[in-house]
This record gives sequence, C-alpha cells and structure tokens, in this order.
Amino acid sequence: MKLFDPSQSKRGLNALAFALTAATLTACGEKAAQSPEEAAAPAAEKPSAIAHLELSNPSDFTRLDEAVYLSFYELGLKAGFASPIAVWNQAEQIPVQTIDKDADGSKDGILFTVDVAVDETLKLRIAEADAPLEGEKRTQAEISHKVGGEWVEREYKGGSFQNVSSLDVPEEHTDHSYFIRYEGPGIESDLVGYRVYLDWRNGFDIFGKKVQTPVLQGVGQDGFDSYHEPADWGMDVLKVGSSVGVGGYGYWDGEKVIRVSDVQDWQVDIAENGELYSSFKVQYKGWKPVADLQTDLTAVLSMHAGSRLVEVNAKTSEELDNLVAGIVNHEGTELILGDTDITGHAYTYIGTYGPQSLDGANLGMAVIAKNKVMKETTTDEHNQVAILKPAGNEVQYYFLAAWANEAESRHGPITTKAEFETYLKQEAEKLTMPLRQRLTTAASVAETDKPLTAEVALEWSKKLADSELERKTLDYRFGGFDHIRKRPSYFEYTTGMVMQAYDELNAVAPEARYADAVETVMGSFVNEDGSINGYVQEKYNIDSVRAGTMLLRMYERNQDPAFKKAVDTLFEQLEHHPRTSAGAFWHKKIYPHQVWLDGVYMGIPFLAHYEQLMHEEPNVEEVLAEFKLVNEILKDPETGLFYHAWDEKREQVWADKESGLSGYHWARGMGWLAMALVDVLDFIPEENTEERQYLLNMIAEIAPVIEKYQDAETGTWWQIIDKPGERGNYLESTASTMFTYFYAKALNQGYLPKDKYLATAKKAYQGLLDEFVQVHADGTISITDMCQVAGLGFGRDGSYEYYMSEPIYDDDPKGTAPFITSGVEMYKLLKSES
Repeated sequence: MKLFDPSQSKRGLNALAFALTAATLTACGEKAAQSPEEAAAPAAEKPSAIAHLELSNPSDFTRLDEAVYLSFYELGLKAGFASPIAVWNQAEQIPVQTIDKDADGSKDGILFTVDVAVDETLKLRIAEADAPLEGEKRTQAEISHKVGGEWVEREYKGGSFQNVSSLDVPEEHTDHSYFIRYEGPGIESDLVGYRVYLDWRNGFDIFGKKVQTPVLQGVGQDGFDSYHEPADWGMDVLKVGSSVGVGGYGYWDGEKVIRVSDVQDWQVDIAENGELYSSFKVQYKGWKPVADLQTDLTAVLSMHAGSRLVEVNAKTSEELDNLVAGIVNHEGTELILGDTDITGHAYTYIGTYGPQSLDGANLGMAVIAKNKVMKETTTDEHNQVAILKPAGNEVQYYFLAAWANEAESRHGPITTKAEFETYLKQEAEKLTMPLRQRLTTAASVAETDKPLTAEVALEWSKKLADSELERKTLDYRFGGFDHIRKRPSYFEYTTGMVMQAYDELNAVAPEARYADAVETVMGSFVNEDGSINGYVQEKYNIDSVRAGTMLLRMYERNQDPAFKKAVDTLFEQLEHHPRTSAGAFWHKKIYPHQVWLDGVYMGIPFLAHYEQLMHEEPNVEEVLAEFKLVNEILKDPETGLFYHAWDEKREQVWADKESGLSGYHWARGMGWLAMALVDVLDFIPEENTEERQYLLNMIAEIAPVIEKYQDAETGTWWQIIDKPGERGNYLESTASTMFTYFYAKALNQGYLPKDKYLATAKKAYQGLLDEFVQVHADGTISITDMCQVAGLGFGRDGSYEYYMSEPIYDDDPKGTAPFITSGVEMYKLLKSES
C-alpha cells in the first residue's frame, strides 16, 4: 500500500481510507449499519466502504429529491449482490433501496434520493451494513384482482380483492368487469398517483393526492364510483374518455392514435414496490395496431419518491416507427410546447394546462422525451400527440401530472400555468443534465493504486481491449448494432479509431483475438469490388475518412485490390470535398464553410498516409494546409487555446459575427488536434524538413498550453478546458485520454523533451487510472465520464450550457480507443526509461 502523499490525487486519500476500513473489517468482522456517533468516528473504526461518491448540482436551482441510481456493476459488486448497503452523508444515514431497475427479476443496483443546493457538492460514503436504514414509504406499485367469486358473462360476481405480484389477465376481463381493482395496475409517489386501464382502452388515469402517504391500497375497495368523488386522500381527477389519458402509448396511423386495444393477452408484473422506488411491467402480446402489422409490446413504468414523473421504457418485438405518447385533449386548456431548437439529446416536452380536472381545478399534464425521440407533435380528435422515434425498437419517455389541489409540500402544489411552465423547464433540464457524479470504488482503488510501470500500462490497455471485446467491439462490424448510439453500425470514424487501437495494441502485445477483431470488423465493410458498405461519398462527411486509416494499414499488408479501391474512393472524396476559400475542408457538406478541430484528425492523417503510400512525390503542402489554417485562425493568441470551430461566412448561430469563431475551448476538440499533430508526422518524409518543422513547432507550442490547464489534483482535464470548477463543468475522460496519448507519443518520437514533459505524461496517465477507470467484479473494466458527442449547428448553439447538456457516457469509442493507445505509448515510454 502506498503512503498518502497530499500532492497526489484525491483517490490516493480514498485508497488509504479504503485500506484502513478494510483492515478494520477483517480484524473485527463487523458489517453493522452505523449510528451518527459511529459515523463521526475516525476512518479506521468505520465498516468497509464500497465506494465514495461526490454529487454536484449543475443547475441554478436546488435539486430536491433527486434520484441517484448506482448499479452493482459500476460499484464493483457481483451481480445479485445480497448484502444490505448503507449510504452516509457525513454523519447522516440516507434511506436506500436495492432495486431491479430493468424489471428482469434480479436486483441490479441501489437507489436513493438527495437534495443538492445550487453550487453544492455532496460527499457520500457507501458501505455494507447489517440492515439498510428503514425510511418512510413514499412510493407504491400494485395490482389487485378478485378471488373467491365467479365470472358471469363479462362481470366477476362476488369475491374479494387480493394484491398479487403478477397477473395474466383472463380472457373474460374487459372494462368495468369488476375483476381488477381500479381496472389495472397503479403506481404512486408521495405527490401523485396513476393507473393504467388493463383492457382495450389502455388509458392512463390520474389519482390526485391530498396526502403524501400511500393511498392506492385503499382505492376502489368498494367498487368503481367512490374514487371519482372527493375524499380525504384525494380523487380520480382525469376524464380519459376515448383518449390515451396522460402519457399513454399507442400507434399513429397517419390521421389518429390507435390505442393498444387489439391484443391477444395482457400480463402485469410488479417489479418493485418500495419506499423510494416502485415499478411495474406490462406485456401486451400479439398487439395489432393495424391489419398488416403485429408485435409484442413490453413497457416498464417506474416512479421515485418526490417526483411526479413516470418513466416509461417501451420495447416492441417488431420495428414500429410510429409509436406515440399522448395527452387527452380537453377543451379550455392551453397547449405548452418545449424548445425544439436544441441538441437531440436534450429533453423537451408537450403539455397542457387549465381547469381540466374532474373537480374543476387546474391540472397540468405533459410528456417529456429527448428532442431526437419526439420527432413530431400533432393532434387528433381526442389527443395531443407526440410521435416518437424508437432506437433499436426501444423508446423512453416520461409523463406527469400536477394537480392544483394536491397536498402542500416543498414540491408544490403548482397552481398556475406560469408555475407549470417553469416546472416543466426544470424537469427537462434535470433529465438533460443529471447530477454530476465522481464515483470512487474500493474495487477500482485496489487495482489502480499500484506503482506505474510499463507492464502496468500495457496491462490496462489489454484489460480494456478485452472488456470491450466481451461487450461490443465485434458489433461495430457492418450489419451490427452500435450500442452507444442505439443504431446500426456505420462506416465511421469511431470504427476506424477502435480498430486502429487494437492494431496498435497487437503490435506490442500480439494476440490472435486482437488481429482477428481488426480483420473481422474492417473486413466487413470492404466488398470484393472495393465498394464500402454504408459509405456515401456524396455526403462529403470528413468523419467517414477517418475509418480509412485502418484500411490503408491493411492494404499495406495484404495488397488486396479491393482495399486499394476502397482507399482510392476515400481519397477521391477528399479531392472533391468542398473547401473554404483558403483550401481547408468543410467539416461536412451539411456544415458549409465550417472548419472544426475534429476534422483535422478525421481527414488529415489519412491524407498524409495515402500521399506517402501511393504517390512518389507526396503532396505535403496539401497535408499542412489544414493545420496552418487552424493554427492561424482558430487559436486564441492570448491563451494559446483553440476554439472548437470557425464559420468562414459568419452565418451560424454559434459563430461570432466578426471572427466567425465559436465561443468556447472544448477540451476534446483540442484533443483531436493534438492527436492529429503527432499522428500525421508518421507520414511526412524526413526530407520535408520545413513542413515537419512547422508541425513540430505547433507541438512545442501546444504542449505547455495543455499542461497549464491540466487539473492539479487529478492530472486530468475539464470538459471546457479553461473553466475548471465552473457550475456543471466536469473532468472529462475522452479529452484526458487524447492529451495523454499526445504527450506519450510526442516523447517517444522525440518531439518533446523528456526533462520537461515526462512528469506531465505520467501524471496524466495515472490520472486516467485514478479518475476514470472503473473495475467490475467480473474482471472487466470501464472508462467513465465521457462526453458522448459535441457538435455545432442544428440546435447546438455552442453556448456553455450546450456543452454541459450533452450526455455523459461510459465506454464510448471516442474514449476507449485513445485509452488503449495511450497505454501502448506509455508502455513504450516507461519501458525506455527502465
């Protein structure tokens, strides 16, 4: 075990705490939940920690009852982990629930709720316990049907209601058959309740609540009529009629909503009925929305404490593009539409507000979904409709209701349209920008808190390569499915990046599985005639060219004419690719007159390699043109940082009207540029001394700039590189892996002096391990905290808020590939030092 050095990262301190608590656990054999007095005791007296978690609020409003879900997988625990888990906020123990989030019948993680004020960061400790803290019951899900009676035609006579965990609906059941209590499954939080009609109507109804305790267990025990009248607990507040109700799903036939009516069989399973989180799953078997189409539909509906929202995750067995979510269209209400001039990953909404409750009170209802999912809004006779775009036959959205007469609480009630609109905007923002998380697990610390050697660096690259092979690498081939983007796998830059990473790893640690992966994936795109599956030259997308770098390598080895034809096709794209007046490539045809830092990496290393391989006199000036323009126009002369993009015409919403530059220094944009600099020199002939020197000068200039903005505590870099600690900003792994690769390769190639930058490279690589590597119980690893994508235009306005709004993922290829290659370069570097 290392002694703690205050100059090292925060995780070094956590490693010491983990080690001390583990030693105490071994000595004392205790796993007890703690009292506040015990929690305040020194670390050596506490039970073993599973993890430490920092949560910060990215919004300018307080987050109340924000749900936090942590899977066993990310916590480094085995699937089905059975021991109780405690969560501590300083000396206060927080109620926690072990849940089955995907409703597959197995517990898969924990959920708890927290309040986080503006600019506040919570520091939580997660540990094993003898028993979890029992909190008040704030959610409920149930299904209840009669037993002890008999069917008389369409009605169930006699008997009494019994709650069950699963119900396969009998054929006799239909609307008002008196068999299922309040006609279907119900779900509630402490704020509001909902029910789903489990029959041909498939409407979603609302139970307005005047109390914050669970009420569903008493609703409808005496029949259908009582809950339509005001009671102490509240009442049914919605007239569903012929609509889908609030947030109900169906099919759009081009003119109207087709409800989930023509179904062979319905089945409901209560997946969770807990204090903080409840959910149920409905399976509609043999649904025929139209005459020539039949599919199974499975939907999981869930709620957490302190929220009005129901999350819906629906999946069809057959491809179905016209799924809808709707809201009953009552007269006298006002339609509310969220902003759609936003990134596709940001959430927007369709809602209504007005005196539409059965008791005459104001009632707001809404459907919230990602902008790219809510592809169109429309109406029919009965509904306000959001037409949804599934990804891989799956769709996710939320629905909600806010009744003006609900119980007084710190969450409301909401009594005016203005309040409801503010609420919707905040809920959409909360979904778009979840709480920022920094998770440090005992499992990860145990593996990463080791002396950094060449062998250690290589082993981490192999671990991630093998983990990704197990998870998804081979799915990048043509005909596969991209699990990150939720779409068919394309011939695109990420494919080439990942395969090049495997190729680099195979060069220093040969394994048949690495070579086979490259051949399998890249070979799947090249046909015998040299055509490239999934590639469309006319799009003039510079990103597509990046995948050709691996094809060039393969052609060098196999001399296959098909591969020659394929790379010639990509080179032909560059010959005709639209350019700025100074000769730099547009990023894409649909991004006219725009140069992005991304594009330098996407197109120029391929161009340099092609020129070196195919032409006796390589056109090196053509290679340098892009770097020169970027260096002269996109660099901030005061800081040396580069702006993300430039619009020559100054027409884009994100472009400064005078300079044409975007407004922020996005770290990964600079990462693309840094990697391009060290990669392109591999293909500039030594005799081209002037051209090489230009690139070497750029490397020498950018190296101290990147170093200046390296986070002192962790050795990594922030999403917006020059705004460390700004609200919402976070330490971002793809840029950090790219900068690490840049330093390590530049040192290996002699482009940078070791006496100045060796320590920087080591600190950066150790930072990757400490901050972003997540070790799982099955031996696989993940890389966390990756900005999935950040572009400009088409709703992406280039604002600081935009860069904060893009999703944060694990194991995106834009980070996994440079992590593998940075480990390979660190292996070479550290081996040369030994």
